[in-house]
Amino acid sequence: MAYDRTAMLKLLRPAMTRILTPLGRALVGRGIGPNAVTAVGTLGTVVSALLFFPLGHLTWGALVITVFVLFDLLDGVVARLGGKGGSTWGAFLDSTLDRVADAAIFAGLIMYFISVGDALMAAVTLLCLIAGAVVSYAKARAEGLGLTADVGLAERPERLVVALVAAFLAGLGVPYVLPAGMWLLAVASLITVGQRVVAVYQQTRER
Repeated sequence: MAYDRTAMLKLLRPAMTRILTPLGRALVGRGIGPNAVTAVGTLGTVVSALLFFPLGHLTWGALVITVFVLFDLLDGVVARLGGKGGSTWGAFLDSTLDRVADAAIFAGLIMYFISVGDALMAAVTLLCLIAGAVVSYAKARAEGLGLTADVGLAERPERLVVALVAAFLAGLGVPYVLPAGMWLLAVASLITVGQRVVAVYQQTRER
């Protein structure tokens, strides 16, 4: 799974970078930096998720959010073209705002399930949100201790793809796809938490 994901990202990232380079060059020409791009992408994701999903516009919400998620690649393109490269502040801001965007997406889906009277799926989606946050925290805390915890079934790209694709298809009328996606994410996220805990434990034992 990890090898397939790595190969896929290696194939997709260069292609997306080429597509986004003209836009990145235009932004740099107007004096817009990567941190501004990161902030706009997060703001767009939050507003879209909390506007479209609770109102039941799942397909449009998934499409608009996907556009703003691409800002996660665009900020890197802008940094490279602007000659600024990566920065400690930029890395911190990007990681922090990623958590905000993720929370907004799942919060929007929770509100959708509540609006249609499905308390069980609202709870399952809340579990996805919490488990996803723990997955990210486990990695950050491990790295803060000089360890690594980048293993697992459901990292951020997988969580976003499953949630957005499921919402998109549900909006088109495909039955059961959104509940199935949330159940899948909930289970995969819990497994990922366990995998990261075990990985860190093994490293501490080796030391």
